[in-house]
Amino acid sequence: MSNKQEKLKADKSNLWKLRHTAEHVLHQAVKELYPSIHLAMGPATDDGFYCDFDANDVKISAEDFPKIEARMQEIIDLDLLMIEKEISVAEAKELFAGNPYKEEWVDIIESKDELVTVYWSGEPGSERAMVDLCAGPHVVSTGQVKAFKLLSVAGAYRHGDEKNKMLTRIYGVAFPTPKELRKYLNLLEEAKKRDHKILGPKMDLFTFSELVGPGLPLWTPKGALVRHILDDFVWELRKAKGYERVEIPHITKKELYETSGHWDKFKDELFLIKTREGHEFAMKPMNCPHHTQIYARKPHSYRELPQRYANTTMVYRDEQTGELSGLSRVRSITQDDAHVFCRKNQAAEEMGKIWDIINEFYSAVGFKLWVRLSLSDPDQMDKYLGKREDWEYAEEQLRQLAKSRGQDVQEVEGEAAFYGPKLDFMAEDSLGREWQVATIQLDMNMPDSFDLTCVNEAGEKERIVMLHAAIMGSIERYVSILIEHFGGKFPVWLSPVQVKLLPISQDHHQYAQKVEKELLAKGIRVELDDRSETLSAKIRDAQVAQVPYMAVVGDKEIESESVAVRSRDGGKQEVMTTTMFIEKLLAEIEQKK
Repeated sequence: MSNKQEKLKADKSNLWKLRHTAEHVLHQAVKELYPSIHLAMGPATDDGFYCDFDANDVKISAEDFPKIEARMQEIIDLDLLMIEKEISVAEAKELFAGNPYKEEWVDIIESKDELVTVYWSGEPGSERAMVDLCAGPHVVSTGQVKAFKLLSVAGAYRHGDEKNKMLTRIYGVAFPTPKELRKYLNLLEEAKKRDHKILGPKMDLFTFSELVGPGLPLWTPKGALVRHILDDFVWELRKAKGYERVEIPHITKKELYETSGHWDKFKDELFLIKTREGHEFAMKPMNCPHHTQIYARKPHSYRELPQRYANTTMVYRDEQTGELSGLSRVRSITQDDAHVFCRKNQAAEEMGKIWDIINEFYSAVGFKLWVRLSLSDPDQMDKYLGKREDWEYAEEQLRQLAKSRGQDVQEVEGEAAFYGPKLDFMAEDSLGREWQVATIQLDMNMPDSFDLTCVNEAGEKERIVMLHAAIMGSIERYVSILIEHFGGKFPVWLSPVQVKLLPISQDHHQYAQKVEKELLAKGIRVELDDRSETLSAKIRDAQVAQVPYMAVVGDKEIESESVAVRSRDGGKQEVMTTTMFIEKLLAEIEQKK
């Protein structure tokens, strides 16, 4: 690991400790203010921290935040030491008697025959001391929490299970300095303005229906167009690398997933189907097992390899209702999936081709990419398929691939899929937020599970390897990222409507229709607004829809066979001939502007 990576890891660890301590401060403040509540749990997160409470009859809302934050500041000013202690199960049961949520955790620890770890904020027995079940880590004392803010309050089911009691969850954030906190809060405000859940419907890209169900987006003509533009772009890049399209059904027998190993790992997330004959089927949550069966349909000579299959198709996962969020977390997921079946000695070249596709695709939207190597956890190999030596081989191949590309990867243990390690491509958007987007995965285990081979030069069966590659991953999630990245202002090549034609009056409709035909003939996506509205109203509506260009036509434009062009961002209106305008648009589309 490089010095830079070590520093990033240390910074993240210190921030985690800080936020974990802030969560304890929140717990203590709420307990002091509302003695009847029970603390359930409260972890630090990548974004901040939260705490779940069984509030009993107490109603906590955002209006209570100033009072809670004031009490938190008192606890911080006391600079209470965070003191770790190991105690017996018997001591823990006595200490947390009356709190059913803590008693549950103690029972779980007892079943594992482990000691209980607790953290005190303040010396045990002192007036303001508070204790909680916790494995740490924390900063030294509460006084090190320099900058914090409570953000929101919501309901959350215990363990995420709708059958359990609804708890009160308070979200907050903490940073080492007030300056960093202010920067984050400003980012949140800007992110709210760009929220795809608000902008997407305004742009008429997608909608949801209660009758259809939560987490199941419905794409409008404009939204479907954006999806297809993106998918077609990926396909053209793949086609140039020798990929072929395949299609698969949306359901399958459970035996397919039992063989692949997915049944044991994902059965709680599957939409299950039982036929009238009593057979068990499932809506597919992934595509790779289906693709193995296309490869397995016949014997393959080594001369036929690699086999490259591409398939954009939906998968379905029974996500918890409370975890659904616009397009970013849904139950119907469109994957631009691809799998390569090849020999070991072909894997590096094929993964390089995938990397090339990823680079070209993401450069079109201006994303900066960095790479994370998601590895197995060597201490928990029972979580994964296959032999340790195969994992070590696959992980080293990915490591060398990144090295050959000049990438200084961040290695993360325990983040691999259960069947293989992967390179996760991380994108930074216009707000500086990081998103996991594309993946390259080297899988040596599924070919074993399905006995996938080729006939080698010696006429013998040879075990092959399998590459998994997603460029967008989830089209739904990727579109949500793009909406927020651009603030709804898609570049011209991606905009569902590239030009709005705005005739000033009825007298100008005929000429506007002539211009419309010329634009359409060149493949430009244009809409004619021939409503009997004022020009200012038409311009305002086009700007709300985030159309890149508005072309106004009136008497002067008819006389000079031109259009008066203005962009959605304002600025000076420019009069140009229709031919010049078309040339300008085609150049921007070609250059992915």
